[in-house]
Amino acid sequence: MADPTTWAMPAFAGLIALEAWYDHWQRAGEYSRKDAITNIALGFGSVLWGFLWAPLQLWAYHKLHDLTPLRMPTNTWWTWVAVMLCDDFFYYWFHRISHESRLFWNFHVVHHSSDHYNLSVAVRQSWFGGIANWLFYAPMALLGFEPWMIVAAHGFNLLYQFWIHTQFIKSLGWWENILNTPSHHRVHHGVNEPYLDRNYGGILIIWDRLFGSYVPETEKPRYGIIKPLNSFNPLWANLHAWMEMFEAMKTRPTLWGKLRCVWGPPGMN
Repeated sequence: MADPTTWAMPAFAGLIALEAWYDHWQRAGEYSRKDAITNIALGFGSVLWGFLWAPLQLWAYHKLHDLTPLRMPTNTWWTWVAVMLCDDFFYYWFHRISHESRLFWNFHVVHHSSDHYNLSVAVRQSWFGGIANWLFYAPMALLGFEPWMIVAAHGFNLLYQFWIHTQFIKSLGWWENILNTPSHHRVHHGVNEPYLDRNYGGILIIWDRLFGSYVPETEKPRYGIIKPLNSFNPLWANLHAWMEMFEAMKTRPTLWGKLRCVWGPPGMN
């Protein structure tokens, strides 16, 4: 089964265009032409690179699946509930570690490096994240889920996350207690001090509430990253954090210091 996000690209394009028109009509100023073009270029690049990483990821899931005697049925509703919950749980930890470890942040920073917040930012994705992100979902294969179900569940998770990248939906009322919403995700993209490294959920916000990373939206977020990218070059958006990490490693005289630059928090110089 192909990743559902690949099939959804035409819908993504149409919704981005619709929101950009609405933004222009409302004179809201949430879109920048250069930024939106960069986001879309990064999105197309991530899809193209995804065709390279996907077979390797699927091969790894099959190998792990062969190691376990566990087998989850594929024709029951509860299996789909279970695989979606597992995917969302592991996504939470993948997302959290991607903010807490510089190695994984170097991939994820691409998504955060826009200083705008709109539907086009949803497709602003790393070209090279497929090298490592599959590691966080590997336990699902060992739990007995079929590899194609893992790919499908993760695709549906990412499909859900597309629509929450908007400024035009303020609150969902009671659903804010359970679901990840535009309000919660605006917090996640904010660089305001109360918002830094919060609200990692994919579909559900319950993981953030359980593990102490939840913060409600109480002030208007400022978007981007602590050290602004100041570039609309898609390749540089993918590489700048790696260059900064290597420069930081050069300043560390010990092996331990260099390793801390790789595995420690992203802000470590």
